[in-house]
Amino acid sequence: MKQQQKKKRAYPQQEQQIAVAPGQRFPLTIKRLGIDGEGVGFFKRQVVFVPGALPGEEIVCEVTKTKGKFAEGRIVKLRKSSEERIAPPCPVFDACGGCQLQHFTYNGQLREKKDIVRQAFERYTKLDLDSLDFRDTIGMEEPWNYRNKSQMQVGSDNGKVIAGLYSINTHQLIDIPDCAVQHPQTNKVTNVVKQLANDLNIPPYNERKRTGVLRTIVTRVGFESGEYQVVLVTATKTVPKLELLVEEIKRRLPDVTSIMQNIQPKKTSLVFGEETLPLYGKEKIEERMSDFRFDLSPRAFFQLNPIQTKKLYDKVKEAARLTGKEKVVDAYCGVGTIGLWLADGAGELRGMDVIEEAIQDARKNAEAHGVRHALYVTGKAETWLPKWEKQGWHPDVVIVDPPRTGLDRSLIDTLLRVKPERIVYVSCNPSTLAKNVNDLTAGGYELKLLQPVDMFPHTAHVECVVLIERR
Repeated sequence: MKQQQKKKRAYPQQEQQIAVAPGQRFPLTIKRLGIDGEGVGFFKRQVVFVPGALPGEEIVCEVTKTKGKFAEGRIVKLRKSSEERIAPPCPVFDACGGCQLQHFTYNGQLREKKDIVRQAFERYTKLDLDSLDFRDTIGMEEPWNYRNKSQMQVGSDNGKVIAGLYSINTHQLIDIPDCAVQHPQTNKVTNVVKQLANDLNIPPYNERKRTGVLRTIVTRVGFESGEYQVVLVTATKTVPKLELLVEEIKRRLPDVTSIMQNIQPKKTSLVFGEETLPLYGKEKIEERMSDFRFDLSPRAFFQLNPIQTKKLYDKVKEAARLTGKEKVVDAYCGVGTIGLWLADGAGELRGMDVIEEAIQDARKNAEAHGVRHALYVTGKAETWLPKWEKQGWHPDVVIVDPPRTGLDRSLIDTLLRVKPERIVYVSCNPSTLAKNVNDLTAGGYELKLLQPVDMFPHTAHVECVVLIERR
């Protein structure tokens, strides 16, 4: 009953239809942050989301949109500012939309990210969070320049090639020459390639007209190794002056490790296409974390914040509580990072991923680290777990690290049938996490641990490590 009351207080809009209209103005007190980093306030018991508003602030709000039982608004006047409001260091912060919280003190961000997780569980479960181990968000000592990979869309502005991100909820491309959360080397590479595309008259891709060539400049850098790779994502295989472009990149970036071309001819929001061609240097770059070394191909998944990744994986290892005997499954294994981090405590390790390139990398990474008790296969966990079960192989611990959409229902059903003793869930979306946990607890499991980790400072994103045990 206590949790139901909490849910009603957090989401009173569920009880009645929205009564405000676009253009309407009213005073609003901001109570908390929403899952996308916007301020949340209540007007006549109805929820209003206001981008840029911070908890504790009193504003004059103008409704910009109503959607079902919710309203969105903008700040017309800041009547009482939060003591935690600061000047954002990024000159395009308001226009870009890549970061949502640069105007908020970092301690404030960490506190509210824990509350974002709480909100999701209050909304989608009836669990009593006060009765379990719900920890404070783990932050960074230096929360800037932490991203090891940039994907800058290419476009044109008055005939000049620009590269950056689309402004939030628009197709207006914002030129970003120096992103404060990117590793400085990724900014440098993007600027060099952008200038060369200008100098060589290589046409940027126009999404609306479906003309042009250069779509995206992707750069990944190894924080520990110092190696870096540039991937030119193009709409066509043929690129004008490609050889000259590659030679100029090598001349201006003489320490570049790898230059690749990826062809994405489809009308899609997906950055990468299926075909990748080497243009110069190694096809993969190396990254190191503690005693581990990983070879990364252009499309292989790897955590974007290597500094926080170590803390995240240590929490996964802590939650798994391995004794050296357990059979461990690393679902969504990618290049094998999480599984290899836990391998010294596992009796046997098995991992799977739907991307064949990632599985090949995982096998090589396991071999390079002398991990002989690991098996990696291509496919989905919901396909392989029942096969192994029929063969008499039963996992004790399953690690899942799904995309933002969460676990497929088929995998949840498979886990409930296979019944591992422990499930360690690494989540990048509190809403789908809460929904999945609700399904698993309804099927005989118990939530034991919630550990938020701030992988992306100054954004609204929050990662979570969750321990779920069989009752």
